[in-house]
Amino acid sequence: MTVIALYLGFLIFIGLYLKKRASGNLESYLLGGKSLPWYMLGLSNASGMFDISGTVWLVAITVVYGIKSIYIPWLWPVFNQIFLMVYLSAWLRRSGCTTGAEWIGFRFGNDKGARLSHAVIVLFAVISCLGMLAYGFIGMGKFIEIFLPLKTLFPFLGWIPDAYVPSVWGVAFTLFAVFYALLGGMISIVWADVAQYIIMTLAAIAIAVIAMLHLTPETFHRLLPEGWLSPGFGKTLDLHWTGAFAEFNETIAGSPYRIFSLFFGMVLLKGILASVAGPAPTYDMQKILSAKSPKEASMMSGFVSIVLMPVRYLMIAGIAVLGLMLFRDIEPGIRNAAGGVDFELVLPAIVGHPWIPAGLTGIVIAGLLAAFMSTFAGTLNAAQAYIVNDIYIKFFRPDATPGQTARANYGVGLAIVSISILFGILAQDVNQVLQWVTNALYGSYVAANILKWHWWRFNSSGFAWGMAAGLVPALILPLAVPPLVAALPSQWALLSEPLYYFPVILLFSVAGCIAGTYAAPPTEEDTLKRFYKQTRPWGFWKPVHAKVVADDPSFCGNKNFGRDMFNVVAGIVWQTALVATPIYLVCKKFSAAGLGLMVIVVTSIVLYSNWYKKLEDY
Repeated sequence: MTVIALYLGFLIFIGLYLKKRASGNLESYLLGGKSLPWYMLGLSNASGMFDISGTVWLVAITVVYGIKSIYIPWLWPVFNQIFLMVYLSAWLRRSGCTTGAEWIGFRFGNDKGARLSHAVIVLFAVISCLGMLAYGFIGMGKFIEIFLPLKTLFPFLGWIPDAYVPSVWGVAFTLFAVFYALLGGMISIVWADVAQYIIMTLAAIAIAVIAMLHLTPETFHRLLPEGWLSPGFGKTLDLHWTGAFAEFNETIAGSPYRIFSLFFGMVLLKGILASVAGPAPTYDMQKILSAKSPKEASMMSGFVSIVLMPVRYLMIAGIAVLGLMLFRDIEPGIRNAAGGVDFELVLPAIVGHPWIPAGLTGIVIAGLLAAFMSTFAGTLNAAQAYIVNDIYIKFFRPDATPGQTARANYGVGLAIVSISILFGILAQDVNQVLQWVTNALYGSYVAANILKWHWWRFNSSGFAWGMAAGLVPALILPLAVPPLVAALPSQWALLSEPLYYFPVILLFSVAGCIAGTYAAPPTEEDTLKRFYKQTRPWGFWKPVHAKVVADDPSFCGNKNFGRDMFNVVAGIVWQTALVATPIYLVCKKFSAAGLGLMVIVVTSIVLYSNWYKKLEDY
């Protein structure tokens, strides 16, 4: 409790200390004045991605699926950071915009379609931010209740139904995140994130060391099904747990991953398309727009994988290994009301086990609370940016004073938090919200946001109708499909998983993009020329390129498509090795860890010479 209290006090200090610096103007509040170093933004972004709900979920899938679990986070997709690193962060930062919705005006101008596109992207951003805030809220509440049983500490709250006890803790700790995020804006968030990353790194290393000290390879490997330590797979997972773990097979049989080749293909397709579309309008995009320059934006995105993956997976692997070794000890505490194993409780059960010293338990709890608050604060900042910058100032108070802007930020922030808490209370579990946000909702984002970068004829009407055409089925299918599938034979149950809505949502969105594009004239010529010359994308820009060259014969178009794609492939291999290597290390598979390290070194050399050395400052 002492460690947690000190950490919460530190957050209050940061919010109060940086309040004045953040209140200078809107750019200072939302983007830190674009003065923060790339490595601090990278640490901050990594800290935001090291969220408690995601860590709970990653531990759960690692316990069941082993090394094969490294592919499952491609749902998000985690390798979008590679596309950002290689070229998209630079393209985005060259705009000089404050939010993704403001970027719409930079790309499409200010015609009727652009105004509609602006409204759609703001709506999408706010919905996705609310979903991610609710997702973090659920995981944090379930986690903290294990260590601080509310009704034991505060008996007078015994009237609260057990199902809602985690929500009470969610509300309490959310208020601390809200405090420093609202007062200090992006500057406060980044400084707090850096401190949080240090705490989480210490906790991760300690957990990994404890797991390795207790692990005897021969004994541990006998617990595992064949293939648990292999990254390879066939049509199905072919993992067959036995003994005390036999019921894990029921989890595999009921999961969307059981036909793994189908799942992998779908995830790879969705992941590549979502990555090419660029960052969704959440905290990741805000960190990119906060960078000093396009070069620093690219470096920041690359730095995220370096500082996030090894540290996070040391913790995940350590807890997963301890969870398997101590399964009989923790089993009573990780069963749900129906008697089944709730793998999302493995993490808190291990952190509270006697093998974890009391002082370290406090550090781990503080670190994971820090992870929650980092993600929550960053996402809240992004949602505020869209509502205040793109609605309040754009349409209601274009001449707003710093004081009026600050009050608007506070009011909007409190409203967003209240709604997200309601969403979190109504949702059933972490995975439910995660699957909807990453698979259904983001499916509506892909088509329009790929075309905006790469096709000159794509206009604001196409963007608006493409986003809307995808957003409608993304909101309807999760409600309509499960009841229909429930009436079908069991082999059709897979269709109720949000991942498999993606092709349908994508088709609707593509149809909307094409219909909307040809229903309106092309974007105004000067807007297209300014966007193309300033952003310098590759793609289908030949007519615009010819006009830019006619005005400025010295202009050179972007001919780096081949190099960028090569770097993307090398980067995905590099990032995957950064994930797998710490898992093998903790499991004491030193030969596999050494091979992973060799892959990291080789791909790092390739990226240094073919990416870093060729980054441009502008």
